[in-house]
Amino acid sequence: MEALIPVINKLQDVFNTVGTDIIQLPQIAVVGTQSSGKSSVLESLVGRDLLPRGTGIVTRRPLILQLVHVDADDRRKTGDENDPNAWKNGRLYKGVDGEEWAKFLHTKNKIYTDFDEIRQEIENETERISGNNKGISDEPIHLKVFSPHVVNLTLVDLPGITKVPVGDQPKDIELLIRELILKYISNPNCIILAVTAANTDMATSEALKVAREVDPDGRRTLAVVTKLDLMDAGTDAMDVLMGRVIPVKLGLIGVVNRSQLDINNKKSVADSIRDEYAFLQKKYPSLANRNGTKYLARTLNRLLMHHIRDCLPELKTRINVLAAQYQSLLGSYGEPVDDKSATLLQLITKFATEYCNTIEGTAKYIETAELCGGARICYIFHETFGRTLESVDPLGGLTTIDVLTAIRNATGPRPALFVPEISFELLVKRQVKRLEEPSLRCVELVHEEMQRIIQHCSNYSTQELLRFPKLHDAIVEVVTSLLRKRLPVTNEMVHNLVAIELAYINTKHPDFADACGLMNNNIEEQRRNRMRDLPSAVPRDKTGGAAQGEQEGGTGNWRGMLKKGEDGQGDDRSKLQSSASTQKGHAVNLLDVPVPVTRKLSAREQRDCEVIERLIKSYFLIVRKNIQDSVPKAVMHFLVNHVKDSLQSELVGQLYKSALLDDLLTESEDMAQRRNEAADMLKALQKASQVIAEIRETHLW
Repeated sequence: MEALIPVINKLQDVFNTVGTDIIQLPQIAVVGTQSSGKSSVLESLVGRDLLPRGTGIVTRRPLILQLVHVDADDRRKTGDENDPNAWKNGRLYKGVDGEEWAKFLHTKNKIYTDFDEIRQEIENETERISGNNKGISDEPIHLKVFSPHVVNLTLVDLPGITKVPVGDQPKDIELLIRELILKYISNPNCIILAVTAANTDMATSEALKVAREVDPDGRRTLAVVTKLDLMDAGTDAMDVLMGRVIPVKLGLIGVVNRSQLDINNKKSVADSIRDEYAFLQKKYPSLANRNGTKYLARTLNRLLMHHIRDCLPELKTRINVLAAQYQSLLGSYGEPVDDKSATLLQLITKFATEYCNTIEGTAKYIETAELCGGARICYIFHETFGRTLESVDPLGGLTTIDVLTAIRNATGPRPALFVPEISFELLVKRQVKRLEEPSLRCVELVHEEMQRIIQHCSNYSTQELLRFPKLHDAIVEVVTSLLRKRLPVTNEMVHNLVAIELAYINTKHPDFADACGLMNNNIEEQRRNRMRDLPSAVPRDKTGGAAQGEQEGGTGNWRGMLKKGEDGQGDDRSKLQSSASTQKGHAVNLLDVPVPVTRKLSAREQRDCEVIERLIKSYFLIVRKNIQDSVPKAVMHFLVNHVKDSLQSELVGQLYKSALLDDLLTESEDMAQRRNEAADMLKALQKASQVIAEIRETHLW
């Protein structure tokens, strides 16, 4: 069991170098109001004058005090206190002249044998950080004392609780000290030594109040009552010491410290302890063996050992978990670069490969939140682009009047016997032209996705790139410019695809010829059927047109246009387009009246329009199918595959230059520092794990 406290001391030394915040080690923290005698209690435990003394605030930085017991005859032995071989039966062999000595962490291996010098060093170190007035700091001073007169203990002396700022203390000094104390005693592995002066009321004890905040059940609080000899005449601390006033689980121990006069007169701690024993025997004979500095030291030693024993299993697990975390963290930071040329080539190649893999869908990191890379390009082609094309109405933007005007313009001055083909060509080109915009938008969307893949790769796949911000920016710049270069080429090709369709209207296209034949047959057959079914009283033209309109209602936007007749009733579309109705037989002067004209269409005109519209629709669907098929192919060839194939060579050509090596592989400023910190922490954790592993489980019980 005795060997446990040195183990924790060793762990403390291991973590001192990297910061003790990460791991909560078992220790004893001394808490109390200012001038309640905290430092005096510590000095009594050490048995020597080593702490700065005086009135007002003296302790202005936490002091982590490790007491190490050494045998009086252990001299001139080699070894270090952190060397497992230097420990024998829990004792330390140390090659130093003199019975007692001490070491500070901040002075490295310097050994102090004069305790006045130690006090002076504590004062100097306090002033160095906290200033020479009354300011406080939360940066601890680490002091290790080796002596045959101490028990193995680790204590933390904390600044006393104050209420009113003095000197150059900030206005919120009470809050600052309180936060500092809570930082230490909130650690569940910390035993709280709550120091209260006997000449104040226990119920007003700030130390017990603060302790109760973090330890409401009092499971890790030990109360110490100082200044028993300064109580008012006629009062005693019997009720307090018996635990009747405030019960504390770990117990309540009374001590008598030296007065300021005794300190000024250089009264030794040994004399003080002897006088304390005499006082207790005289004043509290029944409690003398359960109070006093010696009993306090033994109690603390026992408590700390049991406490460490209880904490060790959890401590072991925590250290192992942290070691694994820091190992992976260090892995993500990568090794420092030795061969810059090879590293640069490797990173470029890795990025290019990951970029291509993301497009192919074979990347290591598959995105689950949204589509990305090749999958998104596929979605753009078949969902976004496909649906947009399908939503384009074959006859969108064409009115009956437009069609009729085109037919009439195409015939010139002569009335036409047949519908002129040129009118069909003009109108169909106008409709096909509308496919260009969605096609170019498709190229734009794919280009944007190719741009997004760069970010995706550097975030997920090529973590090393984040180490070298300049290389990352350079790669992004090269890929972006490559994409930018390919964009006009791809747009040109897509523009040409539409232009090719416009260049030659192939009315001999097999699908179109079939549609034409079928349509002519249908029109004739429908007309014959309708005429056969008409009642004799109804004029054939009018009703035939109406019936035809009803029957073909679902075939296009022109379904309501086919009502015919000369009886003055116009169709809905004509009504919308006419600004005024004219009487039957009224002549229309085309030079005066702007198109749309207000007269009704003749049966022939209706039929011509209907034929042209059907032909446009049929041919448009053929072209749309072609465009829907050829645009994605063009985008894949000119943009996606081209970038994929030339990315590696482009990156190498632009970046793999000896002049750029040093600049590109400059790590971000904090990366090297973070790597070193992680490496130090990992080393400390591995060392700590090793220290704990040295304890055989059997030692604990």
